[in-house]
Amino acid sequence: MLKDLFAKKKKYASIPSEQAKNDVPEGIMTKCPSCKKIMYTKELAKNLKVCVNCGYHHPMNAKERIASLIDEGTFIEYDKEMVSENPLNFPGYLEKLEKDKEKTKQNEAIITGECSIDGNRAVIAVMDSTFRMGSMGSVVGEKITRAIEKAKELHIPFIIFTASGGARMQEGVLSLMQMAKTSSALKLFSDEGGLIISVMTHPTTGGVSASFASLGDYNFAEPRALIGFAGRRIIEQTIGEELPADFQTAEFLLKHGQLDAVINRHDLKESLANILNIHQPGGDKRWQEN
Repeated sequence: MLKDLFAKKKKYASIPSEQAKNDVPEGIMTKCPSCKKIMYTKELAKNLKVCVNCGYHHPMNAKERIASLIDEGTFIEYDKEMVSENPLNFPGYLEKLEKDKEKTKQNEAIITGECSIDGNRAVIAVMDSTFRMGSMGSVVGEKITRAIEKAKELHIPFIIFTASGGARMQEGVLSLMQMAKTSSALKLFSDEGGLIISVMTHPTTGGVSASFASLGDYNFAEPRALIGFAGRRIIEQTIGEELPADFQTAEFLLKHGQLDAVINRHDLKESLANILNIHQPGGDKRWQEN
């Protein structure tokens, strides 16, 4: 009898851990890539996708980002139906776009629109790294440009959240042209006194970092975000030197004067609201009262 009991314990103890993992439905748990802590995905979402253990900022898609920032029910989306073509007849490009549309339930790597944050109207553009790695093609550049022009027309601030691997290779020079187009639109907007707020999230690289992402009146970033133009290895090979461990992080850029602040996601809405309040005509009444 005792022998049978020990045999049963041994049997259960021998169940492989991998099998136990397979018993948990996919998506229920999330493992933090920074501290390796495993947590419930729903709990992570409630905490704005910030790890409760180490503070690592997990990527947010555009819809999640907008929902976390704006006054409920105030978002009016622009150019929702705009889609990319295949101007260079790049093999497989349209098929890849269709897969990303199905996966993300959106038509491109950016969502733009008008909203209210703490009662302040603004035009917002939010890039989405889950769609073609947030790459900048013709549609992304066009939607950003139209959003800037709409902010100019309405005389309200323009806020952009960047998350991108850079220009979209399948569109070649047409994607690179978006750097000049968006930068020109921002210059015209700025010349008329428009307020530009740029928030760089992980990652913001390539042509995006070298154009509209860095042209804000306020340039912010989330903690530990990767921000840079060329890759680390390419730079090290070019200059023949080893770069600092924190090179191209938000904290490194802040230390060297390329950012105005690194802001925790939990504090971002309040920070944006304060800036928008201050820049209201006549300034923030709360400041005047004090």
